[in-house]
Amino acid sequence: MSFNRASLPLSQRVFELLADQQFHSGTQLAAACGVSRSAIWKATAALRALGVTVHAVSHRGYRLPLATSPLEALRIQDALPTRIAARLRRGATLWSTTSTNADLLAQADLPPGQFDFLTAEYQSAGRGRRTRSWIAPPGGAICLSVSWSFQSLPSAIGTLSLAMGVCVLRALARAGVTGAALKWPNDLVAGAAKLGGILSELRAETGGPAFVVLGIGLNVALGAAVCRQIEATGTKAADLAGLGFDSDDRNALAAALIAAVIEGFLQFEHEGFRAFAHEWHAADALLGKRVRVSADSGSVDGHARGIDLDGALCLHTREGLQRFMTGDVSVRAIA
Repeated sequence: MSFNRASLPLSQRVFELLADQQFHSGTQLAAACGVSRSAIWKATAALRALGVTVHAVSHRGYRLPLATSPLEALRIQDALPTRIAARLRRGATLWSTTSTNADLLAQADLPPGQFDFLTAEYQSAGRGRRTRSWIAPPGGAICLSVSWSFQSLPSAIGTLSLAMGVCVLRALARAGVTGAALKWPNDLVAGAAKLGGILSELRAETGGPAFVVLGIGLNVALGAAVCRQIEATGTKAADLAGLGFDSDDRNALAAALIAAVIEGFLQFEHEGFRAFAHEWHAADALLGKRVRVSADSGSVDGHARGIDLDGALCLHTREGLQRFMTGDVSVRAIA
């Protein structure tokens, strides 16, 4: 049965037509979509409202200067290694949703050893730690969630997000990306700027399978306007384009992330966080720096001394070595 693309949102169809970074006239776009030029104008306005940079030039038309290939479930699946694809139950891509993590959490019937994945170009309620919002325009990032069922709850499940950070760095390294690091507890950074984040959510019963959904938000090519929007929230943003990543094929990158995550789930199930600890320490962006940990009980200053096998941040303070299982960390200037 053929797929009717006319059923897709007009903004999505226009986005996909402009993804080649070439100019397309309003007349051409209208003809391709079977709508009026006025409808095309409204669709480009809708894309701008989502954070997409759209150039409009008289006598030339519209173009997306930062466009990357649209995410497509079949292309992602085809790029998966055979051993990983064999474990896939269901994969999908959406134009927009509230949260890819929330969508997969609603499907808890996943057999152990299999996985689902879901990507979206735009999330209206994308979440980071402590329900913070995640800003990512269509085409500018990868918003990916992967679900997995462990046969039983791993004893060190609290360190899973840390292990998955290592897996993301493994995937980036395979894609030729250097310069990324890990900031406790679940940020991917480039220097002092945030490159991405990881959110794991768990549903488990005593003595039964453990169902986990791992969300990865990764900035690919945000553009200056979106970077300013993110900075206005108090966070400096970085993207893969700024690290020299010049491939526009987000599908291949999404497949590499999924493969690294599934390999990581299998490794974590048998070996725990110990198998990832060395790589985490090598990528620790806070190690040796003077930092402040802010938690519900107050703030503590000290020098970061890495993390232990329980996933706790170790801080050398005036009172001695202290461990933190949760909290927000900011790097402090040396007085």
